[in-house]
Amino acid sequence: MISGLKDRGALGLVVLLALAGVVLILAVAMATAIGDYSISLKTVFLAVTNGLGLSHADVSRIEQSVVWDLRLSRALVAALAGAGLALCGAILQALLRNALAEPFVLGVSAGASTGAVCVIVLGIGAGGLSLSLGAFAGAFAAFGLVAALSNGATSGPNHTILAGVAASQLFNALTSYIVTTSGNAQQARDVMFWLLGSFGGVRWPDFYLLFVVVIISLAICLWMARALDAFTFGDEDAAALGVPVGRIRLILFAITAVLTATIVSMVGAIGFVGLVVPHAARYVVGPLHLRLLPACAMVGAVFMVFADIVSRMIVSQQTVPIGVVTALVGVPFFAIILYRARPQS
Repeated sequence: MISGLKDRGALGLVVLLALAGVVLILAVAMATAIGDYSISLKTVFLAVTNGLGLSHADVSRIEQSVVWDLRLSRALVAALAGAGLALCGAILQALLRNALAEPFVLGVSAGASTGAVCVIVLGIGAGGLSLSLGAFAGAFAAFGLVAALSNGATSGPNHTILAGVAASQLFNALTSYIVTTSGNAQQARDVMFWLLGSFGGVRWPDFYLLFVVVIISLAICLWMARALDAFTFGDEDAAALGVPVGRIRLILFAITAVLTATIVSMVGAIGFVGLVVPHAARYVVGPLHLRLLPACAMVGAVFMVFADIVSRMIVSQQTVPIGVVTALVGVPFFAIILYRARPQS
């Protein structure tokens, strides 16, 4: 029976990755073609091959620039952001043994928001400290606070969650205080749009950095997949199986912090992706993390690219913050999880 379950999970992974890969390519093509200035899929293909140096097709300079310099990089960053957030969600749900855990449970997003607001509103480090660096510094300040409050890697999951809640409340309060006391109306609007997530400002350098971070993080997590499987049974059982609980927990928490901080520093806070995607992938490929992690990465990439497309289409001549779109999907899913987890009478 166990062998049958393994075979079914492996088959589900192969089918899911193949299907998600095809859908992802189509989604990226759609995201590159759709916008205020519509471009045909044929022109998109020619512009991409031109950009890769594989062809010298006759494409207008405007269309080439829109496809290669603006939309393609945006779509690929969206895919990597979705993959990274989904990966973080799967890791945290295993480490914390909590079905509702997601990347922002450790307060990293709130800390990144505070760092970004300090740059936008207060002008701290203006000229020498960019928005991304400010957000990154704030994210790791939050991670350090959570580590201190939870007594480092030796604390249990509930202690870590409580520390994350405390850090989130503190940094959210700091963000609100800075905006309400120091910002003008335009600054407040810019901050709110950034806090809800936006891919509007990303370019190729952001893609290269995020690609390296996501690939390295995924490789390390796959290497520790068996340890993640053991964590789902509890720290004591994991230690009994020979897993160095404290060291592995610290490494995996650091990976989620780096991934989340990198993503938030580029595109702002985007919620619910790390909550929704791992459950959907787990339903198809099962709980083993050697299969779950790549499945989460692919499904998260597809989900985020489609969410970005919807954010540009839902309101005419206007882009809705990406966090609004993911919340519209995530909140009902959150309610379903709570309903299924309710005590049975």
